[in-house]
Amino acid sequence: MCKMAMAERHWTSFGKCSLQGMEIHAQATKNGRLQSDVFVENALVDMYGKCGSIENACNVFGKMHQRNVISWTVMMSGFAQNGCLDDAFKLFQEMPVKNVISWTVLIVGCAQNGCLEEAVTLFQQMQAAGLKPNSNTFASVLSACANLTALDEGMMIHGKIIKNGFLYDVFVGSALVDMYAKCDSIENARSYFDRMPERNTVSWTTMIRAYVQIGHSDVALKLFQQMQVLGLKPDPNTFSSILPACANLAALDQGKEIHVEIIKCKFQSDIFIANALVDMYAKCGSIKKARSVFDNIHQRDVVSWNAMISGYAMHGCAKEARALFEQMQQSHIIPDQFTLISVLSACCHAGLVEEGRQYFDNLRQRYHITPTMEHYGCMVDLLGRAGHLDEAHDFINRMPIKPNATVWGCLLSACRVHTNIELGEYAAERIIELNPNDAAPYIVLPNLYAKAGRWGDIDKVQKKMKENKVEKNPGCSWIEVNKDIYAFLSETGHTKKPKTFKVG
Repeated sequence: MCKMAMAERHWTSFGKCSLQGMEIHAQATKNGRLQSDVFVENALVDMYGKCGSIENACNVFGKMHQRNVISWTVMMSGFAQNGCLDDAFKLFQEMPVKNVISWTVLIVGCAQNGCLEEAVTLFQQMQAAGLKPNSNTFASVLSACANLTALDEGMMIHGKIIKNGFLYDVFVGSALVDMYAKCDSIENARSYFDRMPERNTVSWTTMIRAYVQIGHSDVALKLFQQMQVLGLKPDPNTFSSILPACANLAALDQGKEIHVEIIKCKFQSDIFIANALVDMYAKCGSIKKARSVFDNIHQRDVVSWNAMISGYAMHGCAKEARALFEQMQQSHIIPDQFTLISVLSACCHAGLVEEGRQYFDNLRQRYHITPTMEHYGCMVDLLGRAGHLDEAHDFINRMPIKPNATVWGCLLSACRVHTNIELGEYAAERIIELNPNDAAPYIVLPNLYAKAGRWGDIDKVQKKMKENKVEKNPGCSWIEVNKDIYAFLSETGHTKKPKTFKVG
């Protein structure tokens, strides 16, 4: 009927179901109303489906003498909510009458269960059947387009939203902002957001998250402040979205203020917020506070452990990172690829070559993780920093996947530190082949040549950089003064002063 996951969910479903609902079921059976009142039967099917007790929902549905369109729809919704899409589709095909809610339930189910293309196809079929979508329909199909990064389809649906009179629906509007943002059309997302006549917490959170994801954390913080001035209360999603902005800007004071707001709202037990707090404090340099938050998380997931291990790694605390990794395994939390990246990074910064080799060798055998480009990059960096340049080069040549510019960049940086010009030139050539616009080899090579006194070669590199029109991205750093964030943007040339401007 359903998948194995349903069997596991069934054992806990009664704990989730309302005791009062079960009592009503028993009372309805006793009074003989269960098989004579379709309204009661529909409510029971809906209740059991939402509680995860899909077998009980099926039992009630199967014994119904009379079914209306609501009966079919709530049963289909139960299947969709519990991940039984095949059963939901089968029931949908058997439905004698389908209305807009029936179609929408299936579209929502597909969007929520990752069947994104099916959701868009169902939306098209629904329109072909002559049915007018409602706000839930539009919001769900926009969500599917967003996760597919299907901008063209999303824009077509935007047109249909205007045609059907849902342009100023706040629920649909938030979905539109999310769709444009996830399709890398931040200008359209912000344009529509600014024109929304009504914006709720979801709308603001969607826009804030969009700016954080594209690296505009300063703008995200400004939006968060505007949201609060307008009197809108942040929800858990808002807080888990804005904390990474503080982390990216190392805005510790603002992060602390947000933490206070979280406590006032009694959201500190939310696992997503707690994980974001650990990450924020670690990236803002307050590793002890990060550990304090971590220790107070009652039910840690793999993200919790990863955030703390990563924090130790970036602070060079290899001993603490490795100890926490062992504690994680003793707690029966299965490490994922990001866990091992953090552990390898910790070994790299501490120069623990043998330990790093052991962790890498255990990726497949012990942890059942297929090494990614990041894992290989960590190993090249580890070997390179320790001066094992030939071994690092040989490691790259034996990689089962084609090394990217970042991997070669690790080797190039190691060659600069250990003054290996020949291998450094080779690594630089590989980077230029893979990414001609990457300024790194044009910056590192002159430093390498300067150590060897090869001034003529420096001129050649700089000339080639100009010929290829490669530009160096200006360096940028942040500082927080009296809760305001200032950015320092460097200019090219030794005599030019850095630009300073307020960003939050």
